[in-house]
Amino acid sequence: MVRLDTAMTPPTPTRSGDRAARRQAWLANFGQRYGALSACILLFILNCFFTPHFLSYRTLGINLQQMSSVTIVAIGMTLVIGTGGIDLSVGSVMAIAGVLAPLIFLHMANSALGLILGFIVPLIVTGCCGLFNGWLVTRFNIQPIIATLILYIAGRGVAQVVTNGAAQSFSNPAFQWIGSGSILGLPAQAYLMAIILIVFALIVTRTTFGRYIQATGGNEEAARLAGVPVKRTKLATYIIMGVLAGLAGLIVVSLNAEADPSSIGLNFELNAIAAVAIGGTPLIGGQARIVGTLLGALIVQLIFTILVGNNVPQPVAQVVNAAIILAAVALQRQRKA
Repeated sequence: MVRLDTAMTPPTPTRSGDRAARRQAWLANFGQRYGALSACILLFILNCFFTPHFLSYRTLGINLQQMSSVTIVAIGMTLVIGTGGIDLSVGSVMAIAGVLAPLIFLHMANSALGLILGFIVPLIVTGCCGLFNGWLVTRFNIQPIIATLILYIAGRGVAQVVTNGAAQSFSNPAFQWIGSGSILGLPAQAYLMAIILIVFALIVTRTTFGRYIQATGGNEEAARLAGVPVKRTKLATYIIMGVLAGLAGLIVVSLNAEADPSSIGLNFELNAIAAVAIGGTPLIGGQARIVGTLLGALIVQLIFTILVGNNVPQPVAQVVNAAIILAAVALQRQRKA
C-alpha cells in the first residue's frame, strides 16, 4: 500500500541537475561579463599566429588609427542606443564635417583663425545635425530609424553639393596632426579616443545624466512619471552623437589629407552599431556600456585585421561585420530570455 503523502510529494532535484543548472548560470554570467574580453584575447592570439607582422609597432599604430574614429562614433552611438534610439546618419554627418573644414581654412589662407574655425564650425554644424535628428524624434515622435534615415540620405548629398562632388586635396600640417601626428610613437587620435572614452564612461556611470539615459531606454513612460526629462535626455544624446561624428570626420579627413564627400564616413554606422552590439549594450536600450563598446570596436578591428592580413577582400570583411551584428543581437535575445 502506497502512502498518500509520499505519492503526492514532488520529486526533489538531483545533485547532478543542480550542478548543471549552476554551471549554465555561471556560463551565462561569464559570457555576459567577460564574453567580449575573452573574444578580444582569442582574436589577439589568432592574429599573433596568422597575421604577418601583427606584433610590430607599426601595425599597432595602424590598428589604433583605424579603430580610433570608429570608437569615437561608437561611443556616441552607445548613448543614443542607451535611450532606446539609433542613428543611421553618422557617416553622412562625418562627410559634412569633413568637407567643411578644408573649405574654411583653405579660403582663409591657412591662417591661425582659419585653422581654429576649421575645427569649431564643423563641430557646431554637426551638433546642429544631431539636434535636427533629436528634434524629429522628440518633437514629432518619429521612429529614430526613420528620423535619422532622412539625414543619412540628405547629408551626403549636402556634402557633395558644397564641394560640387569633387574631392578636395589640401596640405595643412597643423590640421593634419590630429590624424597623422603621434605622441610617444602612438597616434594622436588614439589619445583623443582615450580621453573621450574616459569622460563618457564616467558620465554614464557616475552622473545623473547617465542614469537618465539608462532610465529612458529601460522604460520611457516610467522614467517620465518618475521625473526624468526624457525628451531633453534624448535630444542631448543626439547632439553629442552629432558632435562626436563631426570630430571623427575631421580625424578621417586630416589623416587622408583629402576630403572626398562620397567616401568620408562610408559604412561607419555599420561598424559603430557592431561595436555597440558586440560590447554588450542591448539594442533595445536601457543600458550603455562604454567600456564594452571599446572592446566591441577592438573585436571588429581584430577581425578586420586578420581577414585583410590574409588577403580576404574588404567587401567580405563587411559581410563578416554584418554577421557579427546578427550574432550579437541573437546572443542578446538569448540573455534576455
